[in-house]
Amino acid sequence: MTITPEHAQDLEQLKRATLALKKLRAKVDALEGAKTEPIAIVGIGCRFPGGANDPESFWRLLRDGVDAVVEVPADRWSADEYYDPDPDAPGKTWTKKAAFISGIDQFDPQFFGIAPREAASMDPQQRLILETAWEAMEDAGLVPAHLAGSQTGVFIGIGLNDYGRIQVPDQTLDPSLVNNYDLSGNALCITANRLSYLMDFRGPSMAIDTACSSSLVAVHVACRSLRNGESTLALAGGVNLMLTPHSAIGLTKFLAPDGHCKAFDARADGYARGEGAAIVVLKPLSKALADGDSIYALIRGSAVNQDGFSSGLTVPNGVAQQAMLREALANAGVKPEQISYIEAHGTGTS
Repeated sequence: MTITPEHAQDLEQLKRATLALKKLRAKVDALEGAKTEPIAIVGIGCRFPGGANDPESFWRLLRDGVDAVVEVPADRWSADEYYDPDPDAPGKTWTKKAAFISGIDQFDPQFFGIAPREAASMDPQQRLILETAWEAMEDAGLVPAHLAGSQTGVFIGIGLNDYGRIQVPDQTLDPSLVNNYDLSGNALCITANRLSYLMDFRGPSMAIDTACSSSLVAVHVACRSLRNGESTLALAGGVNLMLTPHSAIGLTKFLAPDGHCKAFDARADGYARGEGAAIVVLKPLSKALADGDSIYALIRGSAVNQDGFSSGLTVPNGVAQQAMLREALANAGVKPEQISYIEAHGTGTS
């Protein structure tokens, strides 16, 4: 068979087209794979009740079943002054107990290049995020200075600001006490933004408030940001401190009088409040493997929705939550029968 110049030219064009299609298919496959690539947890920093100030001590606390619930420390508020066994007593709460961390007044502002006067106006929650984020990066074997200018994202779950509430009464009586650090020191968004600013991170930086699920949603958003290439590395987590009795008073009818949550138990009579801070360092699995990172665990999938209308503003909607679980399983590529352990958010109410 004789191949004419015209046929040879057609064959060459066909080869080029086939090669281009293969390259295009490889790009499409890579993009599709990135959407579902597992996310590796390569570093952890934490402050939890019971002296659990690093991953190892937190694990020991869980393993040994340590009860970290205590009576309200005197440096927070007077447990006796605000206590009343009657849940309808105005300005009172029927529990004296919760889970607290210690040393929240201890902070080295100069380590982070912050002036002492500015540090005094900073919500301690901001301070905790700076400390736990630094420790999480150290745990991941990262040098913060080497990440300057990178597309590192910061996603922080946070909802309350008792510190701002403490400052307001004096400032209301004497406006001259207001200073230019008060706003940045107590705005929830700055809890994430300050970390990005000090470390010169250029990825997304946001505070997320979805009540009890804030930290989980922060991790969910961080994973999405990594998968779509918006971030190359992510710090995600949350923080919560209880500095005034106001929230405990407002939540009294939801709280267990003995300060202990007994979810899924016939004795369930309310939930227990706690505080702390935690940060995880996240990378796409392929990047973590290429960098030779130690990997704590993989996040294979997640999902977020809202219950919509139910029998009450704070009452769960079973149908909506089932739909979310199905979406999370589909996103992870996992079948229900493959799951061997479940951690649940139990309200602890009857």
